[in-house]
Amino acid sequence: MSHRVQNLEMTTNRTPQTHADRQKRGHRARKQLARSEHGVFAPTRCNEAPLDLLRKSMVGRLPHLVPIKYERMVASPFGFFRGAVPIMAADLAAHPNTGIETQLCGDAHVLNLGAYESPDGALVFDINDFDETIRGPFEYDVKRFGTSLILAGREAGVSRSGRHEAVLHFVERYRRMMRIFASMPVLEVARYQIHRLADVDPMPAILGQAKRSTPHKLMKALTQCGDGATKSADGTKRIFRSEPPLLERVSTKQAAAIVASLEPYARTLQPERRHFLEQYVPLDVAFKVVGTGSVGLRDYVIYCEGSGRADGTDPLFLQIKEETASAYAAALPEGSAHTHQGHRVVDGQRAMQLTSDPFLGYTTIDKRDYLVRQLNDHKASLDLTEMNAASLLGYADVCGELIARGHARAGDPVTIAAYLGTSERFDDAILSFCRSYADKTEKDRVALKRSKEWTALKKAQRND
Repeated sequence: MSHRVQNLEMTTNRTPQTHADRQKRGHRARKQLARSEHGVFAPTRCNEAPLDLLRKSMVGRLPHLVPIKYERMVASPFGFFRGAVPIMAADLAAHPNTGIETQLCGDAHVLNLGAYESPDGALVFDINDFDETIRGPFEYDVKRFGTSLILAGREAGVSRSGRHEAVLHFVERYRRMMRIFASMPVLEVARYQIHRLADVDPMPAILGQAKRSTPHKLMKALTQCGDGATKSADGTKRIFRSEPPLLERVSTKQAAAIVASLEPYARTLQPERRHFLEQYVPLDVAFKVVGTGSVGLRDYVIYCEGSGRADGTDPLFLQIKEETASAYAAALPEGSAHTHQGHRVVDGQRAMQLTSDPFLGYTTIDKRDYLVRQLNDHKASLDLTEMNAASLLGYADVCGELIARGHARAGDPVTIAAYLGTSERFDDAILSFCRSYADKTEKDRVALKRSKEWTALKKAQRND
């Protein structure tokens, strides 16, 4: 028996660590970076100018869509923050970190958590955007999400004290939940669910919106009767609407290449889910502009109907979204661990989420990497226009628990909890960082408004 166990340990290539060992690792990390030092942010530590980092991130994007990204970033400081992950990644990399790694969302902010439908039909609320996911220091997600609370709160008109209370509450919930996860059996952490969502403002409104966001409503919003699509039993035809540049049907040749990419994609699914996919027929393909950070990347949507129908009774929308390397890749050891960026996103999402999209997978088109998933199936997120101090606080509470759960599932909660401890040192330091970084974000937005890119864009719009 001992020989067999020894062989097992050798094949896993891991040295077993006791609970005490893991705690000691967390305590040692305080010598690498004291908890109070998280409050230190020095913009000059990063060697590259923010707008230069932004320009580099535009390489390879569709040039005619880049102005849309700039417009969305200039619209507000929070809008800028959403599109400026490369800037924050460089700023974080220029400062010391704990060295305690887990799977990062990478772009943790208030609008990147939301409701969606699970494979069993239940509505769940979780992190739902993983374009920047990568293994890295756990505090990166905490700092980014905390900063988003400050910026979103400013945009919504929440008072300074309300914003600060939300950040402190978010970090405290994260810290307390990590201590709870550190005491749980492994499988209890893996299965952990939050059952109080219906009682926390603004969650009922988000879940209610998700319940109403059905595939049939999406079909009516994105498609119309027209020429070029397969006829249904009653003679009608459905194709994507034409709303350029945000939604445009692609050429026949493009559509054929995109539909052909579903074959290698299907091989990334579990067999039973591949069987379900095979029962859907692709009817039309369009290009769609999404989000802020992703604007300029290639993003396609496929309208499918199940059971050989074409009458709108069994719609499925698949999103095929281009994925490039995580903005953190250059600074983190795992930066080159995945050769396919869609695969990276799938692995990161499955590691952090309790339950994932049943059609989550990846594919390749013209040597570019893509993520594949359902488009907006019962999805909903926070409405900033309806937010006040109480709802910001409630939202911070829920998100602190969810981000802690994601980190605990994919990392070592014992080590993280030991590092964080029971005092408020980490909480106070994170608040200090978030206030400073929110101010820096506002300055970077002003710099973009004064940049040559923005000046040229406004001049071109005037000439049109």
